[in-house]
Amino acid sequence: MRNSTRSRVDPFIVMDVMEAARKAEEAGRHIIHMEVGQPGTGAPRGAIEALKGALDADALGYTVSLGLPALRRRIAQLYGERHNLDLNPERVIVTSGSSGGFLLTFTALFDTGDRVGIGAPGYPSYRQILRALDLVPVDIETAVKNRYQPVPADLAGLDLAGLMVASPANPTGTMLGHDAMAGLIGATQEAGASFISDEIYHGLEYEAKAVTALEISDDVYVINSFSKYYSMTGWRIGWMVVPEDHVRVLERISQNMFICAPHASQVAALAAMECDEELQANLRVYAENRRLMLEGLPKAGFTRIAPPDGAFYVYADVSDLTSDSRAFAAEILEKAGVAVTPGLDFDPVRGATTLRFSYARSTADIAEGLDRLARFMAARG
Repeated sequence: MRNSTRSRVDPFIVMDVMEAARKAEEAGRHIIHMEVGQPGTGAPRGAIEALKGALDADALGYTVSLGLPALRRRIAQLYGERHNLDLNPERVIVTSGSSGGFLLTFTALFDTGDRVGIGAPGYPSYRQILRALDLVPVDIETAVKNRYQPVPADLAGLDLAGLMVASPANPTGTMLGHDAMAGLIGATQEAGASFISDEIYHGLEYEAKAVTALEISDDVYVINSFSKYYSMTGWRIGWMVVPEDHVRVLERISQNMFICAPHASQVAALAAMECDEELQANLRVYAENRRLMLEGLPKAGFTRIAPPDGAFYVYADVSDLTSDSRAFAAEILEKAGVAVTPGLDFDPVRGATTLRFSYARSTADIAEGLDRLARFMAARG
């Protein structure tokens, strides 16, 4: 049976690294995981307790396609708490993770063959989902001087139907300030293109507060998730905020693609939003891990790193150490017992000379991983 040309998407290399690490652990080795962007903590305790109660009281069947009204209202309230915005809950759409949000967004906004700009380095699944939908991903080679974020001048001559940005970004952890975000939104809208802001790492910020695109314009799409700050990766629950006149469009597509996000996950997500004390404790762990990484990686020999304002990643230029990041990551796994991600996932052109280090695990793991990396690099010479 034939496959479509749209199905010819690239593998997600970090998943291959995870499988290699799993095999090493199966063989009896102790591996430190710096490859995966997954919190070392689970869902907040209050979310678990709320779901236990709901399972005893309710069949947890379909919800309305846009999501539980109480959850949509609570998400809208979050924008008041974090950004002093009075957001209409009707603009909030609950999704099956941010991945479901990407599918809904790209389907609602673009036609076959449309060109959509994405920053490189950037989250690889943007590129692959666009390809699977017969859209054209346009990599924008971002510069170190611009903190690996696009700037308006980068858009000239690209003939884009849309631009997607992420702040804090994966893999770099860099953020767009208010003026930088406003400049990109203005340039995109001036070109008649749609602006999409991936904000799934909001809440994971250290020295400055992340800016939401909604502070600048209502004529944008914002995608967020409970996976990162709320430590709910496997629950597959997220949300979107869209212009009011787009809600019915998204509702029709969502009804047919997903019916609704998982009811159980929506119940847990609503409760998770009241667990700020536990979530802030998690953030303090990431902050300490970040401090250790910024101190330990340069000491080990990884000196060219992007400034990680948020999320839980450090992105390193290792061009002075290798021209094959995939082989280098395999060597680090084999000899140091530390799993890291080759930059090829995030930047098809320059990723052969970059690595991403995640510090989402326990502080003890991060300290041990840094010690192993230092010993590995010293032995490597």
